[in-house]
Amino acid sequence: MAVTASAVAGENLGNAISSRRMLVGAALGPLAAVAIWFAPFPLEPLAQHALAVVAFMIVYWITEPIDHGITALAGCFLFWALNISEFEVAFSGFADPTPWFLYGGLLLGEAAATTGLARRIGYGVIRLIGTSYSRILMSIIVVVVILNFLIPSGMAQVALLAPILMGIVAAFGLEPLSNVGRGLFVIVTYTCGLFNKMILSGGSSILTHGMVQRLSGETIYWSEWLIAFLPMTLVTIFACWFIILRLYPPEKNDLPGGQQFIRDAAERAGPWTADEKKTLAWMLLAIGLWATDRLHHINPAIIAMGAGLAITLPKVGVLTTRMIKQVNLLLIVFMAGALSMGEVLIQTKAIDVLTGTAMSWMTPFLGGPFLSTVVLFWTGFVYHFFLGSELSMLSTSLPVIVNYATTQGFDVKAFSLIWNFSVTSKIFVYQSSVLMLGYAYGYFETKDLLKLGIVLTIVEGIILALLVPLYWPLIGLWTR
Repeated sequence: MAVTASAVAGENLGNAISSRRMLVGAALGPLAAVAIWFAPFPLEPLAQHALAVVAFMIVYWITEPIDHGITALAGCFLFWALNISEFEVAFSGFADPTPWFLYGGLLLGEAAATTGLARRIGYGVIRLIGTSYSRILMSIIVVVVILNFLIPSGMAQVALLAPILMGIVAAFGLEPLSNVGRGLFVIVTYTCGLFNKMILSGGSSILTHGMVQRLSGETIYWSEWLIAFLPMTLVTIFACWFIILRLYPPEKNDLPGGQQFIRDAAERAGPWTADEKKTLAWMLLAIGLWATDRLHHINPAIIAMGAGLAITLPKVGVLTTRMIKQVNLLLIVFMAGALSMGEVLIQTKAIDVLTGTAMSWMTPFLGGPFLSTVVLFWTGFVYHFFLGSELSMLSTSLPVIVNYATTQGFDVKAFSLIWNFSVTSKIFVYQSSVLMLGYAYGYFETKDLLKLGIVLTIVEGIILALLVPLYWPLIGLWTR
């Protein structure tokens, strides 16, 4: 892995800051919980005690002294052990379909990565679109969109595409921090965490889907999510391409060797294997069922788990036990714990306290679709500064947004989709593990992310502000 000295220095500094943050957080979490538990607030005891445990969880999710999943599990345990809620409520998220939706998707993604299917698709798209810098740039952005249907993990997508990009930059005969290197790596890193908010793919979107259903009883169909953001997806592809071409004009326009380089890289993968064909077949079946879920009403989690389990079976599947063990189960635990926290907040009425406090300043500005979209999007953008993890940001704030929209008669689906999309806007590396991974390769600097992040945040905010009032009512969103 080619990592420059500046990237190493930045990573060391980031590790030192992270260590101090972890030490402070390890002490601050319990202190915050104790302070809220015994504070003389005019609240019902159960609500106040629930808020105390939630404060502990939020502090630990922000400072990350332990894994997010362990924090979520500890919170569920405290809800139960401290008699804040019954066991069935404290651990209710584990019986929710949402974490198992993600698990099934991760199994499919593991199969796409280990069989070489995802990389084959990447080279195939590049070969189809062309080998000039501008065409390779467009190819890579399109590949990221395609991978979001196959691999519900931005980090896995970056790790998969990075070797391809490194080979392309080397074939251009350029240094990692050349305009070609910066442009390709920074846009891939950014879009691997962008397009999975426009498709029901990835942890944050799946968490939002599950929370909306659990907290409001409303279902956002996979196809409904896709259609809602489809115009934005198409516009964003060209917007990203245009912005990178302007920010990072290439030192060389054409890839030396052109089609031959891509052809050689693709040929090294050899002919299609049986495992690749089986993986592709199961994925196409899953995508086809997801896309038609408004017709058959099969829960998308059932489809994901069904395909994910099928791909682990002998003969018809491809994953071995060793491969299955590589899937991050703590991510599943985190998602289940976050859903459990939301249920406890509802049962103890603590959610009403949070809603009244958090939404009081926004209430005068929420009304029509245009103004509400602007307020929600930019509020989420600012809030994300304080919570580096997308999942932490959504798990701590989405219950408030859903509860407010439900009680005030707003469209819960529209509010939730906008709030979920607001986490895409990032300008600092610490705001996402996907950004940290892409940055570690040493092909762009923090100033590159800041520059691209500011421009794309403004562009995406404008597109969303136009999309919601003009397009969403046509497809049944924001109808009240």
